[in-house]
Amino acid sequence: MGSFEQIRKPDPRHQIGSGKTKELAELVRKNGVEKTIFDNELTPVQAYNLAKATGVEAIDRFQLILEIFARRASTAEANLQIQLARLRYELSRAKERVRLARMEEQPGFMGLGAYEVDVYYEAVKRQTHSIQDKLKKKQRKRRLHRDRRLELGFSSVSLAGYTNAGKSSLFNVLAEETVPVDSGLFTTLSTTTRAVVLSKRRVLLTDTVGFIDRLPLTLIQAFHSTLEETIFSDLILLVVDASESDEDIERKLSCCLDTIQKIGAAGIPIVTAFNKIDLLQDNEIQRKAEVLKNVAPNPVFISALHGTNTDLLKQEMISRLESYVKGSFSLPITDESMSFISWLFGRVDVHDVKYKGDSMGVIFEAIPWFADRVKGRVEQLGGTFNA
Repeated sequence: MGSFEQIRKPDPRHQIGSGKTKELAELVRKNGVEKTIFDNELTPVQAYNLAKATGVEAIDRFQLILEIFARRASTAEANLQIQLARLRYELSRAKERVRLARMEEQPGFMGLGAYEVDVYYEAVKRQTHSIQDKLKKKQRKRRLHRDRRLELGFSSVSLAGYTNAGKSSLFNVLAEETVPVDSGLFTTLSTTTRAVVLSKRRVLLTDTVGFIDRLPLTLIQAFHSTLEETIFSDLILLVVDASESDEDIERKLSCCLDTIQKIGAAGIPIVTAFNKIDLLQDNEIQRKAEVLKNVAPNPVFISALHGTNTDLLKQEMISRLESYVKGSFSLPITDESMSFISWLFGRVDVHDVKYKGDSMGVIFEAIPWFADRVKGRVEQLGGTFNA
């Protein structure tokens, strides 16, 4: 409905000055505004005084992000994570909110007056602990799934990037899937993992929650179990909207790289997919490629919508994943060893199997740690392993 900014020190009563507060109240009245949203963090006192001055609820950037998350949540885990973030935010403000609510009802401050401060505070703490316990169970289940995937011997790739950069569209192209795609923010709040084949090599591809500038620490903590998928991946596929201005691209790219570092995923190889080149002219693509080549790790310009350069992207991803090692071994032919060979075919790239008398020789390629695991099993079965 309208917006404005003020350059000054934050006012302890309203965040903005008294003149701007009157201007805001007039804008609300004239346009039938339902809510005011501040990019700055609001204290409970400031939100209360703004609601009193304007007659509508005042929220800050963090609360806005939570509202968007709440609308987008489609899984029980995402809903729990949002509730946890909201309660942690509430806990730090609970005593002040109760005190203000008991003075006089204002938009956003109703329904708390009946609580004693300590009773309300303890109620929020109990809810927080209950949700944390539920999320720990989800986290254990996710860890079991991840351990199971590790047993398969597949490399893992996590899609990351600023919200609305086209991660889910690219996921659909690479995995031949149909996860929800939308032009709005935070379409993906829970992870989806699928096995895909890149140049005859099977990898696990995971679509994750999008990043945003100044992502509040409370949200990072609440979504930690979801973001863990990025921490434990072998490669991060960072998706960037190439159709935006150079300034926005560099700002969002910096935000994504900072967030990757914050969550503990620094050091994992990154391939940057500059998406949406279908919205650019050829000369503009070339110009952006020249400007951004030293800003983004291993850049590839693509269009997920039209599948442009996706083969080139796959080649780049394979080249950045840990190199396969070749191994060979011989085994006596038994029911147990034949069962092992059948298991192996589903997990590594088997080049050749030769049978000679009562033994067989196998040549294969796999990631180094899985090749070591194959070696251990071969020796258990009485075979000989050759590096």
